[in-house]
Amino acid sequence: MKALLLENIHSDAEALLRSRGFEIETRKGALDTAELIEALDGVSVLGIRSKTQLTREVFEGAPGLAAVGAFSIGTNQIDLAAASDHAVACFNAPYSNTRSVVELAIGEIIMMARRLSEKNAALHDGIWDKSATGAHEVRGRTLGIVGYGNIGSQLSVVAESLGMRVYFYDIVDRLVLGNAQRCNSLEELLETVETVTLHVDGRASNTGMFGAEQFAKMRPRSLFLNLSRGHLVDLDALADALRSGHIAGAAVDVFPHEPKKQGDPFTNVLQGIPNVILTPHIGGSTAEAQKDIGHFVAGKLADYMGAGSTNLSVNFPTVQLEPVEHGVRLLHLNQNVPGVLVKVNAVFGSKGVNIDAQQYVTRDHLGYAVTDVSGLTRSVVREILALPETIRLSTIGTVEEDA
Repeated sequence: MKALLLENIHSDAEALLRSRGFEIETRKGALDTAELIEALDGVSVLGIRSKTQLTREVFEGAPGLAAVGAFSIGTNQIDLAAASDHAVACFNAPYSNTRSVVELAIGEIIMMARRLSEKNAALHDGIWDKSATGAHEVRGRTLGIVGYGNIGSQLSVVAESLGMRVYFYDIVDRLVLGNAQRCNSLEELLETVETVTLHVDGRASNTGMFGAEQFAKMRPRSLFLNLSRGHLVDLDALADALRSGHIAGAAVDVFPHEPKKQGDPFTNVLQGIPNVILTPHIGGSTAEAQKDIGHFVAGKLADYMGAGSTNLSVNFPTVQLEPVEHGVRLLHLNQNVPGVLVKVNAVFGSKGVNIDAQQYVTRDHLGYAVTDVSGLTRSVVREILALPETIRLSTIGTVEEDA
């Protein structure tokens, strides 16, 4: 098995996959569509971060690709429908960098409240500006969290420990932690709090969710953070609100258009505006988070390729499997239509193959049959592969030659 790891994925991922029998190729940056299709020749497992875009064209051009690991929280860089259509299992790391993003948000809230970026710049320029004007404690101030998932809820707890009063808005009914208060609408939250921070996912329907209308509804001299996804916010509208003084400060870690690789130039409408903190998409870029992500996602990829386990896959039916102890494991990804398992088992029965264990799970239009058998021969594999409902068929263990 060969794995291709892009975008400086942590070395722990490489070490884990290599220990599980993979041949590893690494590349520092992202690849465009044509480069990626060429690089995927002979590759069964691909690891990416946020820059590489996996389109339907990529999946069509890489028929040997079996699994993708997004070494990040989000998977909006992957066409998941196309991945499912081409029987490619996708995994991500929904929890591993949560704490790192939370700590960055807290640090930036304090920096903006104390206007530390301006004080720092002045002192580097040789100007002694010792003044309390515009500087505030965060204790007792109100924080509004848009999106109360893994990051938003943990941020809520940490912010409360600093004495902040927390409000949140989420379209999903979430369990409230601590003393946080739920708002019934985004408008209610914006009118209530002094600091607004976004922690929602990158689905297309969230594009442009924050623009001139939303900034106008925020309280005067509020602070704003986006450590979520770049396409959520109209940065021109944010720049206007900052220059007018309606918004007192902003921290932005993600942008609609980001450089493809390290060292590429970056320009943005927010550059040069006072009390604005710009960071290069580093919310999860800590040694601890990258190590955890590398180990977690690589483990999911190895478990899928080595045992067929799809636990926490973002697009496949989910089944947790132990390693194959004896015999052969047959992994049959199929169209989720009635009668598929009957047909598969009829093939086993007609060939005298005994089933030791079997699981069948479905998700949307996909079905996934995992069958442990003894005495599996190549003719059985060919017959199941020829079924019209079969999307992909693979085996773990030694398939016998026909007598």
